[in-house]
Amino acid sequence: MSTDTAPAATGHARIPAQRLAAWRAFLEAHARVTDVLGRELREQVQLPLAWYDVLVHLQEADGHRLRMQELAEAVLLSKSGLTRLVDRMESEGLVQRAACPDDRRGTFAELTPQGLQMLRSTAPTHLRGVDEHFTSLLEDDEVEVLIRALDRIASRARGTDTTA
Repeated sequence: MSTDTAPAATGHARIPAQRLAAWRAFLEAHARVTDVLGRELREQVQLPLAWYDVLVHLQEADGHRLRMQELAEAVLLSKSGLTRLVDRMESEGLVQRAACPDDRRGTFAELTPQGLQMLRSTAPTHLRGVDEHFTSLLEDDEVEVLIRALDRIASRARGTDTTA
């Protein structure tokens, strides 16, 4: 077997080894960095990384609230997974649900004052970790290349890529 391409699946072209190595490096970097960031949040401020992600998205949203479906898409969870997560966060007073006035079936998740305070108190820990384990390891010229490449990949996966 050649070392410069991955084995071909039936009917599929071979992937050059260097591109497959990029894929594997991306997967490993993502898994390891999110694991470290999650562990640091749990150990230092007793907050799961998924909860922090929800708090950030709600804080950034207009009125500090999002429809549950929009929040699920933002934090990359299924609707049922988000429902369970919001249930736990609501029981801790970090978020609350509110009916959508123009859609009886719609529900918003809203950031509570307690949730905003939690976000403010945990952000320094998380941002320090993001810098230590990710941003500080990038050279200035790598940042723009990485942004363009990952935005293009995410756009294609979302089905919003206009370059296809």
